[in-house]
Amino acid sequence: MLSVLDIFRIGIGPSSSHTVGPMRIARTFVRALAKAGKLERTARIAVELQGSLALTGVGHGTVDASILGLIGFAPDTTCPDKAAAALERVRTHGRLMLGGRQDIAFDPATDIDLAGHVIPDLHPNGMQLEAFDADGAPLSRRTYYSTGGGFVASEAQLRRKPKDDRINTGTRVPHDFGSAEELLAECARTDLSIAELILANEDAFRPRERTLEGLDRIAAAMDQCVDRGLHQRGILPGGLKVARRAPDLWDKLSANPQSNEREQLFDWLNCYAMAVNEENAAGGRVVTAPTNGAAGIIPAVIRFYCVTAEDDACGESRRTFLLTAGAIGLLYKQRASISGAEMGCQGEVGVACSMAAGGLAALWGASPAQVASAAEIGMEHNLGLTCDPVGGLVQVPCIERNAIGAVKAVNAARLALHRPETDARVSLDQVIETMRQTGLDMSSKYKETSQGGLAVNVIEC
Repeated sequence: MLSVLDIFRIGIGPSSSHTVGPMRIARTFVRALAKAGKLERTARIAVELQGSLALTGVGHGTVDASILGLIGFAPDTTCPDKAAAALERVRTHGRLMLGGRQDIAFDPATDIDLAGHVIPDLHPNGMQLEAFDADGAPLSRRTYYSTGGGFVASEAQLRRKPKDDRINTGTRVPHDFGSAEELLAECARTDLSIAELILANEDAFRPRERTLEGLDRIAAAMDQCVDRGLHQRGILPGGLKVARRAPDLWDKLSANPQSNEREQLFDWLNCYAMAVNEENAAGGRVVTAPTNGAAGIIPAVIRFYCVTAEDDACGESRRTFLLTAGAIGLLYKQRASISGAEMGCQGEVGVACSMAAGGLAALWGASPAQVASAAEIGMEHNLGLTCDPVGGLVQVPCIERNAIGAVKAVNAARLALHRPETDARVSLDQVIETMRQTGLDMSSKYKETSQGGLAVNVIEC
C-alpha cells in the first residue's frame, strides 16, 4: 500500500508531473553522485527531457524545475522567491552550484535538451541525466520517469513488474485492499468507515499523531493557497496574457454574501478553485491533489463545506475528507494512473473530481458504498477528458476546468446520496478500468503534448 500522504504533496506550480517530478529527479541524481563519491569530480551535467516533458516543458516550468533540482531545491520546501533568484543567477553567470556544493559551468540552452522526438517506451515523461568529469569522461547516466502527482520512478523500477499487478512498497497494513470492491468488503467486515480504515492503515507508516499532523499540514496548505489566490491580482506569466479572476469574484461575493443560493454555490466553488489554480499557474505553493493541474478541486470543495464552520469543528471534517479522498486516489494510482501524459485530463481533473465527490459524500453522512458511488459518478462524467493546454501553459483550459470539476464533484455527491445503494449500475472499479482503457486508446495529441485540441486551434496572443 501507499500512504495517503503520498497522494497529497506540498510543492510548487505549475505542474506536479512536469515541475515537482523533474525537480525531485534532478535532486535525486545529484544526491546519488554525492553518495558514490563522484560529485566533486563532476564538471558538467547534461539533461535530456523526453516526450511530454519536452513538448510542454517550457510552459510547464520543467526546465526551471530541473535546474532547481540540480542546485538542491526540494519541492515541498522551496520558496518561490528564492527559487527565482537562484534561476536568475544561473542564467546571468552561466554557472550552477550542483547540490549546493560543486560549482560547474551550466547553460540551460545547451545543457538541457528538449528531446520531444524521443518517446520513451515505459512512460511519456522521460528524463535522462548524465554527469561528466573535467576531461569529458562520463561519470554516471540514469533515466527516470515522472509518473504523475509528483511521483517518480527509475527505469529499473518501472521495468520490474509487480508480482500481483499492484505497487508494493514493502509496508504491510492491517486492512489491505487492491480494489474498491475489496475496500468496501473490508469496511463491511470491520464496521469501519473508509476514513477510519485508512487511518488505521496509516498507523503502519508512522505514529498516529504524525499522520494527523500531516493531514492538518496538508489542509492548512490548501487553505493558505486559496487565501493567497483570492488576493493576488495581475497577469499570469507565460505570454497568454491571462488575467487572474478569482480576486474580483471574491470581492463581488463578499459584498453580497446572501445572494441567490444556487448561484452562490456555483460562484463560491468557482472562486475557490480558480484561486488555487491561478496560484499554481503563477508557480506558487500548492498541494498536489492528486496533481497540480487539478489542485483546485479538493480545496474548493473543502472550503465550500467548512466556510460556515468554526475552525475547531471543521478540523476533524478536513481529516475525514482527506482520508476518504486519499483512499479513492490510491485506487486510481494503483489501478490506472494520475498522469495527464498517460491518461489525458481525465487522469487529473477527472480523478480529483472523483476524490472530492467521495470526500464530500463522507462528510454528508454517506455509507462507504455511497462514497464509492459518488466517486464513480465524479469520474463517469469526466471520461475521455483531454489534456491540451494552450501554449503548454497550465492556464487554458486548466483554470476554468478546475472550477467546473468542483461543481461536478458536489453534484456527484448529492446524486449518490439520493440513489439507493442497490441501484448503482456502474462500480468504481469498472469506471477506473474504463478510464485506464480510454487513456490507452487516446491519441497522444491529447495527452499533455500541446499537439492537438485547444492547443492548436486557439491562436496564442
